[in-house]
Amino acid sequence: MIKALKRAGVSLPPFFLIGLTAPTLADDFQQEASRQEHVQVTATRRAADEFDVSAATNLVASDDIEAQNPDVLAEVLRGLPGLWFQQTTPGQGIPIIRGLKGSQVLHLVDGMRLNNAFFRNAPNQYLGLVDPQVSQSIEVVRGASGALYGSDAMGGVLNIITADLPVGDRDSFRESRFYAAYDSVDSGLTGRAETSAVSGDNGIRLGVTYLERNNRETGSGQSLVPSGFRSRAMDGKYIRQLDEASDFMLSLQVLEQPSTPRVDELTAGFGQDIPASDEFYFEPNERRFVHARYRRESGSWYDQLSVNLARQIIDDDRRTRDRDSANRRLEQNRSTLDALTVQFDRELAAGPILTWGFELYQDEVRSARQQIDIGNGTRESTRSRFPDRSHLDSFAAYLSSDWRPSERFDISAGLRYSRFDIGLAATGDSSAARLKPDDVTGDLHLVWFVDANTHLVANIGRGFRAPNIFDLGTLGPRPGNRFNVANPSLGPESVWSYDFGVKHRDGSLELEAYAFYMDYSDKITSVLTGEVTQSGRSVVRAENLNDVTLYGLEAGLRWSAGPRLEFDATLNLTRGTERSMDGLRESADRIPPLNGRIGMSYSISDDLQLESWLLFAARQDRLSNRDIDDPRINPAGSAGWGTLNLGFRWTLDDGYRLGLALENLGDKAYREHASGIDAAGRNLAVFISRSF
Repeated sequence: MIKALKRAGVSLPPFFLIGLTAPTLADDFQQEASRQEHVQVTATRRAADEFDVSAATNLVASDDIEAQNPDVLAEVLRGLPGLWFQQTTPGQGIPIIRGLKGSQVLHLVDGMRLNNAFFRNAPNQYLGLVDPQVSQSIEVVRGASGALYGSDAMGGVLNIITADLPVGDRDSFRESRFYAAYDSVDSGLTGRAETSAVSGDNGIRLGVTYLERNNRETGSGQSLVPSGFRSRAMDGKYIRQLDEASDFMLSLQVLEQPSTPRVDELTAGFGQDIPASDEFYFEPNERRFVHARYRRESGSWYDQLSVNLARQIIDDDRRTRDRDSANRRLEQNRSTLDALTVQFDRELAAGPILTWGFELYQDEVRSARQQIDIGNGTRESTRSRFPDRSHLDSFAAYLSSDWRPSERFDISAGLRYSRFDIGLAATGDSSAARLKPDDVTGDLHLVWFVDANTHLVANIGRGFRAPNIFDLGTLGPRPGNRFNVANPSLGPESVWSYDFGVKHRDGSLELEAYAFYMDYSDKITSVLTGEVTQSGRSVVRAENLNDVTLYGLEAGLRWSAGPRLEFDATLNLTRGTERSMDGLRESADRIPPLNGRIGMSYSISDDLQLESWLLFAARQDRLSNRDIDDPRINPAGSAGWGTLNLGFRWTLDDGYRLGLALENLGDKAYREHASGIDAAGRNLAVFISRSF
């Protein structure tokens, strides 16, 4: 793997460890790693210079996460090529990649799946259960990645990478870091404390994070009640260098949101005179994740071996009550996802680099619901959200090859076979069901090195998504005044993804531009059955019905106008058309508007940096019928908007870093398209960080 990087022209520090993780702590170690901003691991499942990779990628470094102090990680993706941020309620938010969202995008943490058996194919809260402060970087691959990642990787892949520790190759050290941040728009506080130590072949890091947000103030001074929430998190990582060629890692992450309100259910939306619910709280939502990794370099028939074992437990518990109802519902929903992944890499003497491996995931869903009469306190068990003890198990094997037949061309291709065993347990309303879908996916990637600074790239891939427990068996009330019933006969979705682009990088200019086209078939869609519940909710059921065409342009540039002045700009255009089985055409769901960013950064001195940026979006009135009926979306279309923002960052002696930002200076009142809550108004944001 080191040989492959050297061949690609990437110079790495001698202590850089290759794998599905990034460089890590200690101030000098972090500074060195930050200079390797073009090294990515997600697009190829091995470290490579992103400039030489054909896939469209985004990289967000820890410094940007620190400066933005996001409620949820997806917020830091605003204004990047090909990406849109959707937020239904504070504490939750998702990226929309090339018009796809939720379980249509694969979310990873250190290369292991965050997507679980009840991960919705729509906006959901689960990315909000990953602590932003534990992230060393975020990598996004735009476009179907079916060979390397399989099910769900249709719109792309988002990989949250946590920091390793440089064991075995440097003197012992200790480092601690304290971080505190404040946002005026919701009197929000964030605190983080972490400590790291390396002694010879052993390294350990421990951290805790606390985040509190009060009711949000939107543009023009409106206060959204209730919209506040809290979260608390802890994490730890231990790494041991076993010998010169191998290491072992054990990590733990825990995050809990004790009680988070669903704002769009508790406030009247578009087309509503009153809110849909009197109570709707995620109470609590929690994620626990333990991950063990063994890694070895230079085996007899491989250059690197990586073996990963992981368990992720997500609790999605809820307290809800319909409008004017005398009955409160309490839910307990749990996914227990166990994983084993094994991967090998080998650079052959003839030149090709092979990456192959297999993955085994097993997911069990437990689900229960109780109904309480708030008048007399009577409690009884009722129909659970999912059939209790349902499961989703999968096995996959994959092979990918990267070959450079000449100095001008690079060709990579891959195939994957995936097989699923999906079981719906019997309920009082439905019998047990068993599905065993399988699929073969693959992709082809081409790079033409026009010269040392300019590359033309093309990508073709087939992705798919197997139906999960949420698609097959969700039971009960849903947002938008709907009531879901199960459909155990669903099949997989699939997509063909094509894109063509240009990348340019020289001493002063970085540029990328892509045109993409996606043919999305057998879309799993929630459709009306024509029935209505006694409480007035429309009954819906998921079915494989429609086909979708998505296409667009995405571009980004960064230009250094001098040693201290830098400009950046992004522009995204996405269009989508959905075709029903009867031939009717309409706009696809939740398609982002034309949007982008224009920014400037000026280094006043070596220690002080000034930043200014404009985020903008055009009007979006290309709406599907479902968009028009969604109380989160104005049926007349989402208005265009623009916000001007200003920021400062100081790096001081003794390990201090300070930041100040004035966001939405014009106090613009607006809503990001498809979000369920108005955006924050004028905000003063400050942070202080000290490493010692």
